[in-house]
Amino acid sequence: MAKETLWTVVLSLSLGACGDDVGDVEASKMIDGHNENPNEVITSLRLTFSPLTGEETFSVSWSDPDLSPIPGVDDIVLQYGRTYRVELEVFNELEIPVEDITPEIRDEIDEHQVFFVGSSVEGPAATTNPNAIIQQLYDDVDNYGYPIGLKSTIVSTNTGSGVLSIQLRHLPMLKGELLKTEGLAALMANEGEQAMPGSTDISVDFNIRVE
Repeated sequence: MAKETLWTVVLSLSLGACGDDVGDVEASKMIDGHNENPNEVITSLRLTFSPLTGEETFSVSWSDPDLSPIPGVDDIVLQYGRTYRVELEVFNELEIPVEDITPEIRDEIDEHQVFFVGSSVEGPAATTNPNAIIQQLYDDVDNYGYPIGLKSTIVSTNTGSGVLSIQLRHLPMLKGELLKTEGLAALMANEGEQAMPGSTDISVDFNIRVE
């Protein structure tokens, strides 16, 4: 495997999540075919891992409270052969007190989906990966039965290291039609982010190691 980079972080220009639904194209601006909606600032993403074998629950975070070029990011270290329940939360640390954006995502589950990709993972949004050290599966669905990704199962399938990239995507209504549809994870896996509808709320990379 190529030498591991320390970490990389990719953020959308808006660094945001969650605008209002768009019922009419004339009522919204369009950028590259996507809605331009008001966004709330997201400065932190937290993953909480709960091992099914009874070990202690732990959390890792990506955090950039000052919107600086160098955010803080934790490494993810998992034990080989373990199954973890994983919950994702997002926050705005510029607010006092810190604003938890996660309830807003839950209120708009039909308009959001989290995608797990990167060199370390095999799963719904990642193609078959012989170098994968983890497997990800969705544990939650929206009102239409489509996956969300605020809750997932991650299984550590091999030892090694890599990158786990997590993208929260906003998929608002457009002219009364849902942008979020069945098969978006497969679309991400097969054609990449450039083929996806909607816009990116936040996208971050974690270094991950299984030992």
